[in-house]
Amino acid sequence: MTTADVPHLDALLRHFADLRDGIHGGAVSRPDKEEHFRTAARLLDPYARQALGELNDELLLGQGVIDASEVQRADDGSLFHAWTLWWDEQSAADIPPVTLYAHYGASFHHPHLRGATVSEWPLNVFDDAQAAAELPTLRAIAAADLHNLVFERDFRIVPATMAGATGLPAHQH
Repeated sequence: MTTADVPHLDALLRHFADLRDGIHGGAVSRPDKEEHFRTAARLLDPYARQALGELNDELLLGQGVIDASEVQRADDGSLFHAWTLWWDEQSAADIPPVTLYAHYGASFHHPHLRGATVSEWPLNVFDDAQAAAELPTLRAIAAADLHNLVFERDFRIVPATMAGATGLPAHQH
């Protein structure tokens, strides 16, 4: 099996290679990387809407509203694009909507994805089928954890990123 057989790992390896090589999608300059971010936000749009739509249809009984921002620049120079799912009970509780957030921090080497509040995931598994259904979640958590470890230290902790690499730039995120 190669990372090409496991798409989320291939994406993570591309991410680490960007750090190693000092590029993002072949771009070196901030303006070129920002153009890649704008393209990525456009490409992600139908999938972000699908994910939020599934949640709305199944758990909010179709009562939610999906919104998306345009790519915007924050005061600090960061770029961001958000997809949100709002509903009456959430608004009345004065809590944030479910949010999928693409952002390119002003000091970051390349963009990232996140949620508004994600840090815990429920574990309600009582049989093998339920355990198997958690595989996408487990993959996402493991990939996010490895990414955070790289963020805390350096891309050099990932052997596949270092295979055959020389003359590496310093870590920036």
